[in-house]
Amino acid sequence: MKLGRVDFPLPDMPRLGVAAFRNRIVFHLVFVALVLATLALALALLNEERQRNAQRYEQTFAKSLAEIVAQLRHPSGQLALMNPEPSQVEAGWVAPLVLPFAAIDFDDATKAQRAVDMAGCALQYPGGASLCVAVGSNAYAGGFAYLVASLDAPPLVPREHGALDLADLHRLRITLRRDGAEQHWLAPVEALDAQRGQLPGFIVDGADNSTTLPRKARPQRDFRGWVWREGPCLNAATSAADCVRRTTISVRLPVEAFREALFRPGGPQWPPADLARTGLRLALLGPGGATLFDSATPGAQPPLTLARLSGTLAPGETLRITRGANVVALLQGADETSTPPSPWLTALIQHLPAPATPRRLQATDTVTTPAGRFDVTLTGDLLGLDRSLSASAARLAWPVGAMLGSIALAWLIIELGLIRRVATLTKRAAALSHQLQAPERFELGTLDVADLRGRDELGILAGSLADLLQHARDSLRREQLRAEREHDQWHAVGHEIMSPLQSLMLLHAADGDPSRRYVQRMQQAVKVLYGQASPSEALAAATLAVGRLDLDAFLRGVAENAAYAGIADVAYAPAGEPVWVQADEYPLEDAITHVLGNADRYRLPGTPITLTLRIEGELATVDIHNQGPQIADDQLARIFDYGVSDAEPEDGVRRGQGLFVAKTYLAKMGGSIAGRNVGDGVVFEIGLRTA
Repeated sequence: MKLGRVDFPLPDMPRLGVAAFRNRIVFHLVFVALVLATLALALALLNEERQRNAQRYEQTFAKSLAEIVAQLRHPSGQLALMNPEPSQVEAGWVAPLVLPFAAIDFDDATKAQRAVDMAGCALQYPGGASLCVAVGSNAYAGGFAYLVASLDAPPLVPREHGALDLADLHRLRITLRRDGAEQHWLAPVEALDAQRGQLPGFIVDGADNSTTLPRKARPQRDFRGWVWREGPCLNAATSAADCVRRTTISVRLPVEAFREALFRPGGPQWPPADLARTGLRLALLGPGGATLFDSATPGAQPPLTLARLSGTLAPGETLRITRGANVVALLQGADETSTPPSPWLTALIQHLPAPATPRRLQATDTVTTPAGRFDVTLTGDLLGLDRSLSASAARLAWPVGAMLGSIALAWLIIELGLIRRVATLTKRAAALSHQLQAPERFELGTLDVADLRGRDELGILAGSLADLLQHARDSLRREQLRAEREHDQWHAVGHEIMSPLQSLMLLHAADGDPSRRYVQRMQQAVKVLYGQASPSEALAAATLAVGRLDLDAFLRGVAENAAYAGIADVAYAPAGEPVWVQADEYPLEDAITHVLGNADRYRLPGTPITLTLRIEGELATVDIHNQGPQIADDQLARIFDYGVSDAEPEDGVRRGQGLFVAKTYLAKMGGSIAGRNVGDGVVFEIGLRTA
């Protein structure tokens, strides 16, 4: 016979309880807890930072307004307040600014420069030059425009008195534009000493005339100008003619239109309404057409304006400056970071526990200038802080995302590389175990772990289990084949034994022949031996020859011969007269011998086994008493069933058959057997009908 591998299909997957998935559930819960803990930590830090920002902002809010007001109260801040409108002149022209003081002391270089520095009205040009063009805040100071310039210049070539040709001299060219009309001045340098000179102003016609004065030209009476050269040489000059010094130019320029504004009906109008549309241009010209300075040079940095204050405002803050009912400026704080705030992150921050700081803060102060009183109101909104925090948190979201990604990657690696493989192995093993528990099957199935094998711990374990199962299947199959061969051999031997027994049955065919019973018992034993009948079936098929039996004489013989059966100290008190019962001597002997053997096994050492015969009507009862442990009440009825015993098998002999045989034989004789506990042991009662 050629044997091959036999695979049995696994049944449907049995339903597994929660305990089978407990480790997997704990594993998933641990990773969920890690994710939640990471998110909770990030939210806690975010909320703590939000609370801290709000508290810090509340503490510094009033201080921020005080700093802004202090800056506005400075002359440079007042200059910004008094000149809120941007210049409306074309590029290259400079609009005069209203100064925070009445006028500039243009006759003193130090005072003029100090006034310009305090007011901050100067335009800063590349190369270090500066120019301030302004008007005084006092209407009665006269309609003048002040021009104060500072630059590095070589020694200036002065004009001789009465000279009209200025081509080889240093001179100022000043142009005023107002309402489309222009007015021009030429102011040549006239030396007073080595460091100081004056600038008489001559009105000229045409913008191209920068080298010649008109015949009989007279300087304008109210035009006043000065030039100072101070400090050490700024270059490595070898002679005084090459020494470059810091040069300051101060000019008071009379403007008729400004004077007219002072004497209009209804009182003086100052500053003039069209001041932002009035433009001035100043140029310092040198010999040979050289230009030492020109106010139209591009790249000039304007003085302080109110718009620059927005840079000092925090995100969400609003600065409102009013003069009476007029709004002078409305400034908003810009975000501190160039990273735009995340909308979803901002919404998340808004849902965090609100800080103790009020959502909106407001503070008010006033600034008094020569032009009037200005009300300054600073309003703060925590929404701006939230947006700023959102922009900052957006950058920090990457580490949190990296942590969550690492947790997810670790979960994925463990889930796919270990947990899922363990779950697959568990399900297949459970299905195999379910198959083995099926009562109608005795074969071992297969455990397919081809997809789980590997060089890691789980792969080695799965492979080992599969190899062990395959080895067990092969061993079981070999044992089945050996059992089948032995079964065939024993059937052949049994057939050879049954043939002479059949012949003996024919020789002892008479029912009264005593040998017939023994031959019949031998046939039943052979059937049991070769699996043709069970022990209970063999005993049930046995026939007994029930007749009259002197029970008293029978018990005397049992007591006398018990020692030869290995049962010592069996005592019997004779009845003194025959007691006839319906029984078969030999099966009754087997039954009582089995009971005596059971009593001998459990009696106390040195104590006898007593046989007592008593007659109760038509029933003769034999009491077999031994001293020893009692039988549990729930076992008194079951000890007569086949295979019930608490004794271990000895020499391959199965326990739990003797009392079953006794009960079976007595039942065939019309008798009974029962057990009961007494004070010092157990009594078995065998009842037989009298004859």
